[in-house]
Amino acid sequence: TGSSDPYCIVKIDDETIIRTATVWKTLSPFWGEEYEVHLQPTFHSVSIYVMDEDALSRDDVIGKVCITRDMLAEHPKGYSGWMSLSEVDPDEEVQGEIHLRVEVQGSQGGRRLLCCTVLEAR
Repeated sequence: TGSSDPYCIVKIDDETIIRTATVWKTLSPFWGEEYEVHLQPTFHSVSIYVMDEDALSRDDVIGKVCITRDMLAEHPKGYSGWMSLSEVDPDEEVQGEIHLRVEVQGSQGGRRLLCCTVLEAR
């Protein structure tokens, strides 16, 4: 039909911690969902996978963005902007971007708090 049923999965070091709502029949979804996640001091990366829900078969991976500990260190006041999706399967061509706002807030009992807002995609 020329459209997708996108949603996002957020993983910390390959462990799924969040799944957004599905936005039906669009190529430009808007989520506006906000999550707070407590990061372990030893975390390496936060990955956000943009998926296409499929009722009749396995959901497709549209692409992903990866936010590393080093990237967060480079932006101590946070990051807000569009990030290009990268491929998960090397045989698949990926087009698209996701608009994120990410900030690491102060420690709570030795743990940092990651505030990630998944705004929209295109």
